[in-house]
Amino acid sequence: MNEFIDYSPSLESYWRSVILFGKNSASYKFSLGKSLLDLVSKEKTFISLEELAVPFSEHICSHLNENDRQGNSSSSKFLNVCRQYNNGSITQGQLIEDTAKLGFQNVIDCFHNVNNQELPVRFFMDDRKTKGGITITDDLLSLKNSVQLSNLPCEVESRWKLVETAWNLGVSPNLLNVQYDDNESELFVLSKDLRRKNVTSCRGALNGYQKGKCFYSFSDISAITSSDSLCDVDHFFPHTLKQYPEFAGINLDGVWNLVLSSRQCNRGTGGKSAKIPVLDLVKRLSRRNEFLIHSHHPLRETLINQTGKTSRQRNALLQQIYQKAVDRLVHTWQPQFSLEQAF
Repeated sequence: MNEFIDYSPSLESYWRSVILFGKNSASYKFSLGKSLLDLVSKEKTFISLEELAVPFSEHICSHLNENDRQGNSSSSKFLNVCRQYNNGSITQGQLIEDTAKLGFQNVIDCFHNVNNQELPVRFFMDDRKTKGGITITDDLLSLKNSVQLSNLPCEVESRWKLVETAWNLGVSPNLLNVQYDDNESELFVLSKDLRRKNVTSCRGALNGYQKGKCFYSFSDISAITSSDSLCDVDHFFPHTLKQYPEFAGINLDGVWNLVLSSRQCNRGTGGKSAKIPVLDLVKRLSRRNEFLIHSHHPLRETLINQTGKTSRQRNALLQQIYQKAVDRLVHTWQPQFSLEQAF
């Protein structure tokens, strides 16, 4: 986790460390994250608990309608209030009042804690005892001017969906077996009765770990479907290798082999297309996968199952696949340009 932050220290990196590397015992962190992003455009320096309760409860209630379990705990007074609102038993006013009383008891205290340590930056200050709310810092307000701002809510949502899917299937988030649909660019899982459940966009799930940058050139990309700079989901080792017998049993559709690329790098003039990336880019793929594995990410177990239990095994597999791929396709590729390395 420290490598992820220190490699390119930025406010976006610190924000993503909260969402991507923090522990997942309940969904409140995700709802608070989305609420803060909702409110940042208002440029307010103080937000009362009642005001914060509006988007916070809205996000929780919306997710409860899709997945009723939103944490490890077997019961929650706050979630019960949200369920009552969803079934029409209480009014929105009562929901907001109870959210202000019950919804923020732990999440505000723990939001900036990653790997049992406080981050060196804060996106808000806890002023509940003195003012009845939180004070927004310049660090959060500065995100408003970031080219990455539009990606951040998508990343929070994707992480939330992965975690709650595990909870509602009755497995640890780190035991979630996630698969990829190439036609839809979606991640999905199979339930115990083998029913398919679409989880989230592959772009949203992976974008934060690439810091909103093209895997190959580090140019800015977007995970938003309507964006002109929408990234491609690229098979690092080309999909075409599946036709050759030496690749039988190698899951090239696995998350380990999926990266987000600018369209120019993937399929533009001089782009990667079906070529094999150079060895330095294989090392970069290994580092990206290790970010996922060593976080609390629900893709952790999927990556381990696909590539090996230890980093040595995982690197040996990548080396083996790289050698086979070059033997078969011969030509290697590297981007025509590269900006400052971001991860």
